[in-house]
Amino acid sequence: MPETHLRYTVLMEKNEDGGYTVTVPLLPGCISEGSTWEEALRHIEEAIAGYIDVAGKLSRQIPVE
Repeated sequence: MPETHLRYTVLMEKNEDGGYTVTVPLLPGCISEGSTWEEALRHIEEAIAGYIDVAGKLSRQIPVE
């Protein structure tokens, strides 16, 4: 099966404590955090992959931009 690459817009917000919170507007509830910008991006990539995996297992449509 060929590998599919999906792209999603993410919103990154700097927290008062210096870390970052990242959300994916197209994927409700898909949110993550990180101490640095790079860490937050790595974590949201993992969260997106998990979201897509669960949606597939539940036979739910996976939103695409």
